[in-house]
Amino acid sequence: MKHILLAEDDLDFGNILKQYLEISGYQITWAKDGQEALEFFKNGNFNICVFDVMMPKIDGFTLAEKVIDINPETPFIFLTARKMKEDKIKGLKLGADDYIVKPFEADELVLRLSNILKRTEKVASQLPQESIIKISEYNFDATRLELSHNDYKKQLTQKEGELILFLFNHKNQLLKREDILKAVWENDDFFSGRSMDVFISRLRKYFKQDSSISIESIRGVGLEFKVR
Repeated sequence: MKHILLAEDDLDFGNILKQYLEISGYQITWAKDGQEALEFFKNGNFNICVFDVMMPKIDGFTLAEKVIDINPETPFIFLTARKMKEDKIKGLKLGADDYIVKPFEADELVLRLSNILKRTEKVASQLPQESIIKISEYNFDATRLELSHNDYKKQLTQKEGELILFLFNHKNQLLKREDILKAVWENDDFFSGRSMDVFISRLRKYFKQDSSISIESIRGVGLEFKVR
């Protein structure tokens, strides 16, 4: 049984979601504010998190940042009543696996949770037996989600790790944007594309200590992860 951390301060809505997710076969820990959710996360093991954006004490975005610091491997999605484009982009930049605007059907949430968990398990099953992958002068620990180069070490998020693994497995190949988006984000809409651009910029910074590695964009086509 998959364990979900649900953070939702609306008591009526949260109670309905909790019951529906339990009926759908999930174990639910329900937090009524961001601070309570953070304490639950510190002391529990969760397969995925569902965070409302607007919550007392700690908002959903800040909560996600703290969760990433504790365990970047745990996927999460945001729930929000606001339709602002900036909010969705902010959530995707943080590495959210999805973003659902209220009101929504509970069936939709269950489907999205199922898809994310399936993808996460698929990525884990595709990891090489030797978790340390040499990328020129870098070491990428695909299991611990760590990228290191001499004294430099970067703790990655799950999404960053998935993107690096996909690019490395297709290194020195011209990749179409939509192929990367469908493989890593499972969606090639506008918001996912903006999110990918942010993540590509991050990876360029992470790999900047080795001039033999580059991520080159080809306008209107895609990009190439070059390892010389």
